[in-house]
Amino acid sequence: MPGPGRFVLFGHPVSHSWSPFIHGMFARQFDHVVDYKVQDVPPDGFRHAVINFFVAGGGGANVTLPHKPEAAEIVNDLSARAERARAVNTIVRRSATELYGENTDGVGLVTDLTRNLGVTVGGSRLLILGAGGATRGVLAPLLEQEPREVRIANRTPERARQLAEEFADLGEISASGFAAVENKPWDVVINATAASLAGEVPELPPRTIANETVCYDMAYGRGDTAFMRWAAERGSQRAYKGWGMLVEQAAESYLLWHGVRPETQSVMGALDRL
Repeated sequence: MPGPGRFVLFGHPVSHSWSPFIHGMFARQFDHVVDYKVQDVPPDGFRHAVINFFVAGGGGANVTLPHKPEAAEIVNDLSARAERARAVNTIVRRSATELYGENTDGVGLVTDLTRNLGVTVGGSRLLILGAGGATRGVLAPLLEQEPREVRIANRTPERARQLAEEFADLGEISASGFAAVENKPWDVVINATAASLAGEVPELPPRTIANETVCYDMAYGRGDTAFMRWAAERGSQRAYKGWGMLVEQAAESYLLWHGVRPETQSVMGALDRL
């Protein structure tokens, strides 16, 4: 059984995070002794905080907004996924002087969609809303599922086009503004914008969502998100929030640090009961 380990989540702000609860439940599955805390660090203090944590013997770190891109610049080595995303959400200590960066967001999303929710991404028409860091972090694992068609829609179309071009070697991707999205039902719509947290939703053509459209909001919180409510109002029978992605990406981090992957269903059930 591993001895005590110190782990941390860096973010700004970060006090709202469920990660300590999730990793605490994971640790109990294996009788591990794990000390996992959150640390609120403003951007100008992030590099210093990471170096100090690992110099002091920290075992591993998670990274959330707004630090994921800078984390990719701090580590010594990047996984292929993290290099593609140009963002790191998990730092693994390989030695006192060597840090390895991984991005588990995309695999967490795909695992939740395909295994937990039974969504078929392969062969689907996939619409992704937003062209920021959240989309960049999940695009490669989604394209590995070989959807039939992928559209990135963004408030600023040019940003969507730039992202589509950058990932074009992994599959055919089109790009547009929200209003220019094809006005017929998509199979899967993933909201990777932060607008839902502010109670806002993108202005899409009316027939974008149909009864059979799976709508997934990468944002999460207690109750339904604004995007979930909007999708349901337009007829979607399957609208989900990002609880499962949160738990599955955390399980991937736990595997990297401890060599075992926790069971996730009981943790998601516990979150639903909170």
